[in-house]
Amino acid sequence: MTFEVSNMALALPEMFMLAMACITLLAVSFLGKNGAKAAYSLSQLTLAITAIIIYQSLGQTGTTFDGTYIKDGFSDVLKLVICLINMLVLLYSTSYLKARDLFKGEYYVLAIFSTLGMMIMVSAGHFLTIYLGLELMSLCMYAMVAMYRDSFVATEAAMKYFILGALASGMLLYGMSIIYGVTGNLSISAVSASIQAGSLDNTVLSFGIVFLVIGIGFKLGAVPFHMWLPDVYQGSPTAVTLFIAAAPKIAAFAMAIRLLVGGLGGAYEYWQDMLIMLSVLSMIIGNVVAIAQTNIKRMLAYSTISHIGFILLGVLSATQEGYAAAMFYALVYSLMTLGGFGMIILMSRQGFEADQLDDYKGLGRRNPWFALMMLILMFSMAGIPPLVGFYAKLMVIKSIVDINMLSIAIVAVLVSVIGAFYYLRIIKLMYFDAPEQKQLLEAPSDMRVMISINGIAVLMLGLFPGSLLALCASIFPL
Repeated sequence: MTFEVSNMALALPEMFMLAMACITLLAVSFLGKNGAKAAYSLSQLTLAITAIIIYQSLGQTGTTFDGTYIKDGFSDVLKLVICLINMLVLLYSTSYLKARDLFKGEYYVLAIFSTLGMMIMVSAGHFLTIYLGLELMSLCMYAMVAMYRDSFVATEAAMKYFILGALASGMLLYGMSIIYGVTGNLSISAVSASIQAGSLDNTVLSFGIVFLVIGIGFKLGAVPFHMWLPDVYQGSPTAVTLFIAAAPKIAAFAMAIRLLVGGLGGAYEYWQDMLIMLSVLSMIIGNVVAIAQTNIKRMLAYSTISHIGFILLGVLSATQEGYAAAMFYALVYSLMTLGGFGMIILMSRQGFEADQLDDYKGLGRRNPWFALMMLILMFSMAGIPPLVGFYAKLMVIKSIVDINMLSIAIVAVLVSVIGAFYYLRIIKLMYFDAPEQKQLLEAPSDMRVMISINGIAVLMLGLFPGSLLALCASIFPL
């Protein structure tokens, strides 16, 4: 095992975050009522310093802990984005939690530990490392959903999430055990080498891949493993929904890339057809069912399912261009989702959740600026040019056109047109309906500023997508 200090330094971001998570936990325990404020400050400080550590080490690559931990451009970019997104998530969440007597240090401790799990998943070079990171991330999120103990809906959502999550984790672990039985290895690079050698039992290998895809599909929220997602999004406090909806999808995408591309890339013919089914079903069901929703959190949950279908389009292409397009889409999706659920929190106040579509009637008259931010976010999710969501969809569709999957590309274009309906419905409610709510927005100034920057970033990335596209392209091959 390579435990020299020089090698361990590659994992400095994770080690620092673990130490700070423990310090934050102790602060919450000893400070009592003031623990929540200290936990918020410490968690933001932890994420900021971790992002700085990652940024300063950009360009360094290598493995440590006997190949179980990988540091490369792929992991650095995704971990940097995860830290920045979760900083905004915690900032957006604070006013919401205070208004509902949920401003507790435990929320921030769980958020930091969950972020640590995401970072471990992103840098995993071993099946067990992936599983360790996945369980650390997931167990924290189960507890976060259940924090609102006075809410029957939140408790029910937590139970569904926990039971189905445990089932999916079991499927993933079973698939890993089958792959281990076939290849004799749990290291991702060793599994890849065994597949490249071509001396494996392909029937058993394909059987193991099926269970891996099931686990990946659940964590991403792809059809038919999506049943938990709408209920959890709707039932959780909006601050928790925001946390679940943004950065964890980046970590799940990283898990899919590490397993399917890094480990099983030589056997893509076995998982490509499965991803085609998951992708097409997710795009169709996500966009069609979203039309029938009246709760905006539930609508955005089905929107997420459809976006996952588009991300999978890039992965199933099994090309470097497709992987880069999928990564671009995952990053863009997280930014758009951050803004979308951030707007729900911005609109809400004590005793009012702002989770019904009718709550957005007349927002254009009540607050033209934030109505414009919501318009930008919804247009981007719909894939309307020149916003960044358009380029994300364009790139993944191009990746499958390049491998002559024209029928799937046509389906993707058609469901995008269908999906535009429910996004445009929100625009119609904001600008063409009379307002039902008369109260002014009560969000603090720092949240207003960051929501505005969030929306403007979506616009600017749409006008100038080249830098992010080039960055994603430069990372592959892994």
